[in-house]
Order: sequence, then C-alpha cells, then structure tokens
Amino acid sequence: MEKYVVCYSGGHSSALVAIEAVRKYGRENVILLNHDISDEVEHKDIKRFKNEIAKCLGISITYANMDDYQNMTPLRVCKKKKAFTSPENRQALCTYYLKTNPFHDWLNNNYPADFEKPNRDIKILYGFDASEKGRIQRRAGILGAKGYYTDFPLAFWNRTIHSTEEIGIAPPDTYKIFKHANCIGCLKAGMQHWYTVYCLRRDIFKEALEVEEELSYSIIKDYFLKDLTSRFDETISKGVCPNDKENGNAFWSKVNQIMPEQISLLPCDCAVL
Repeated sequence: MEKYVVCYSGGHSSALVAIEAVRKYGRENVILLNHDISDEVEHKDIKRFKNEIAKCLGISITYANMDDYQNMTPLRVCKKKKAFTSPENRQALCTYYLKTNPFHDWLNNNYPADFEKPNRDIKILYGFDASEKGRIQRRAGILGAKGYYTDFPLAFWNRTIHSTEEIGIAPPDTYKIFKHANCIGCLKAGMQHWYTVYCLRRDIFKEALEVEEELSYSIIKDYFLKDLTSRFDETISKGVCPNDKENGNAFWSKVNQIMPEQISLLPCDCAVL
C-alpha cells in the first residue's frame, strides 16, 4: 500500500495538506513528517497547532530532527559552520542542517530510491499552492532526480477545506504578525522581518549581531544589522508597529513617508511573496 508523506512544517498550508490527504487516502496511509525546531525560535503556538491537527487526524507525528536540535537554532548552526549559506548552491545552511539533511536521511533509511529505481511505495506531499509554480517545478525536479514522486494537493486537487478553523482549530497566533511559520529570526528573510525581530525578540537580534560580526558577513544583502539599529529605533519612536505580514512595499512606503529624509529601505524578495 502506497504511503503519503506530508511535509508537515507546522504551518497552516501543510496542515491543510494533511487533512486533504487523510480524507482522500485514510489516516493509516498518511505520514506527518516534521522537523522539530528549538523552542527558542519556533513559537509555542506553532507546536500547539501541529499537535492539535495531528491529534484531530488520529496520527502521531513522525520526527526527522537534526542532532541536538533543541540547542541548534539557525544562528548557532551557521556559527558552527562558519557561514550563512553554502558556497556551492547558496542554500541557507540552517535549512540544510535542520531540515533538508534530516529529511533525506529519513527517506534513505525508510524508503531508499534513486533515479534509475524510483520508489513507488511513497508519494511526498507539499503545501505549495497554484501561485507557486516555480517552487512546485523545482521541488518536483529535485525529488524526481532522487527517485521520489511528489504531489501538491493545494495546487492540483479539488479542495475540501480552506481553513483549519473549519474543523475548529485556530491557525498559529504567529500569523497575526508573521506571514509564515518559519523560525523567528529567519536567515532567509529581509529587513521587514528583522525589524519585527528587533521589536519582539531582542535576544535573537543581539545574537544575530554577534554572529554577523564573527562571520564578517551580513544576513540581509547590503546591510549589517548593526548599521540598522538606529534606523529601527527611530522607526519604533515613530510608532510603526512590527509587522512581517503586511506587503513589504506597502510597509516600507509607510515607513519612508514618516521619515522621508532617511535612506529608502527596500524589502528583499522574501518580503513580497
């Protein structure tokens, strides 16, 4: 019997995929595969949410974790590896060591495959929707080259649910401020995210300053965080609430209207997805 592995991040989209998969294939054929992340950077309400969804579906979460993951936040992974990204493919090292590598280790140990001998015993399900065609193509290509089949229920299936509130489970509180369920202090995010971190999690921001100085490399392209602190302080003093959910262009336009004499701060690609 084919198994359906939901890449279960703890975010709302992956929860919807889990629900759709159970409704279509039955809970006995669905695996919720999660990479647990340190409590320091994965909000407690994300953990609440993914556990409530799993309990509702009657499925235990399967974990594929990095060793000592509770102590290895993204910043500490990169500090240990002495870089933020891989020089070969520019992939964020935190993503690779906390998620990608444990995921492929789990696949190799439980459902080995290669391009010449694909594994037909599983299909891997992702939470990308129809607007994310590029991500769908890349992920399908990467997994296909390794001998695995993929599917994208939110993009290609006839949907039976559009919000977990339909089954009485509130999405994570983090969506009130953040647009995703990534780590707080995401190393792939831009200035808008790090302004929010500066306001709400000064401990993470301080650690990021220290790691940037040690590695002599900036998290945000063209800007070291230490050069933005005075700008962030002034933004706070003008009453601009931290918000990583608002459209990036609109957010920084609002900031620049309040402080037109200052340099223009443009969001990175992450901020306008």
